[in-house]
Amino acid sequence: MTVTAHGPLPPVPYDVAVVGAGVVGCAIARELARRPGLRIALVEAQDDVGQGTSKANTAILHTGFDAVPGSLEARLVREGSRALAAYAAESGIPVEPVGALLVAWDEEQRAALPRLAEKAERNECHDTRILGPADLYAREPRLGPGALGALHVPGESIICPWTTTLAYATQAVRHGVDLHLNTPVTGVSHTGGPHRLTTGRGTLTARHLVNAAGLHADALDRHLGHQDFTVTPRRGQLIVYDKFARDLVRHILLPVPTALGKGVLVAPTVYGNVLLGPTAEDLDDKSATGSTAGGLALLREKGRRILPALDDEEVTAVYAGLRAATEHDDYAVAAHPGQACVTVGGIRSTGLTASLALAAHVTGLLEDMGLDGGPARELEPVRMPNLGEAFPRPCRQPELVAADPEYGTLVCHCERVSRGEIRDALAGTVPPRTLDGLRRRTRVRAGRCQGFHCGAAVRDLWERHRHGPQEARA
Repeated sequence: MTVTAHGPLPPVPYDVAVVGAGVVGCAIARELARRPGLRIALVEAQDDVGQGTSKANTAILHTGFDAVPGSLEARLVREGSRALAAYAAESGIPVEPVGALLVAWDEEQRAALPRLAEKAERNECHDTRILGPADLYAREPRLGPGALGALHVPGESIICPWTTTLAYATQAVRHGVDLHLNTPVTGVSHTGGPHRLTTGRGTLTARHLVNAAGLHADALDRHLGHQDFTVTPRRGQLIVYDKFARDLVRHILLPVPTALGKGVLVAPTVYGNVLLGPTAEDLDDKSATGSTAGGLALLREKGRRILPALDDEEVTAVYAGLRAATEHDDYAVAAHPGQACVTVGGIRSTGLTASLALAAHVTGLLEDMGLDGGPARELEPVRMPNLGEAFPRPCRQPELVAADPEYGTLVCHCERVSRGEIRDALAGTVPPRTLDGLRRRTRVRAGRCQGFHCGAAVRDLWERHRHGPQEARA
């Protein structure tokens, strides 16, 4: 059970190699770790878990009310939503059940609400209700003028996507999974024996392969001779508003969906901010995660209609993520028994919600093709640091501060992050390798000043941890 980011890879074959340490890959590795007889590798091209699509998720725990009924995605989102809600409660991952309102802004959209309610019923989401304008504005008094009604989906929640991915990875590593970071897979060969993965750190061999490579899942699939789908990176740009905007919105505000996705939403976050986005731009470049003036202007225009008061609020940050869109309207999950391989492709923004159910499904496919790791065991639970605004941070817990004063010494005042939290993150099972990784684990430098006031202190703590106090002062 190791975490490596450099040096040669082990020469002994693994039972399973999972390629891709996003939220889905980490969930699969965690589920496989429940089989004590297996030797598992989790292989990631970048320097941290959750560095791709997972870190730019819209952070919604979906009910699956609007999935295609009868699809694999619909079933796994439904099962995964319940599983992740329970896992979050056990692991300290912040979740807030704020509910969603699917807002109709014209007669065509209002006419679609009964159909969407019926679709929700078919997806076993039985508590939706169509609201008229009066009920809608009573629930969301700051909503822009002209809304004609809404579908209320009370089961939708907001969640912390960073902590979820890290929890899965932490649990996996603690139960024997080897996590290999900075290990891009550039080729795969399978000629009857183990898979041979060509990587930037040498060759890794494994008897079974799980392709959870996200945006690059189609390229990896083609190494094995499959052309089942093509990933088109779909960029989603988002604007993050300051915590002062949080009182403007009570629910996740969704538009009536289109073929490109759920459209531009306004949603609170568990961190106390408000999100506006995402855009849906199909691109050719799988690394194009930059924001654009045009994209941000489009979001501001749409936000002005949904929640006009947002226009007067401060923007804390902007970011963009790429979703793995394909030509299919369902997940591209396929078993290839002759090659001892499972492909997990086309996992869109619902992948966070479906992650635990996807992991169980993929593990079942592997077992159907002969993988035997013995009876499943219960894993020792993990308890993740709380990053949620609705829950007490360490600096506000007198007993904790009395036992360890480092939790009472604030470094980042915007997000109330203490020296104790930074220390714990740096010493974690899957520690950060960059300051951005530290931010995802603690929220340090993520507040309204974006590190202007705390940046030097955070850098000093970072350097002291990496090199010791003498080198940090040099």
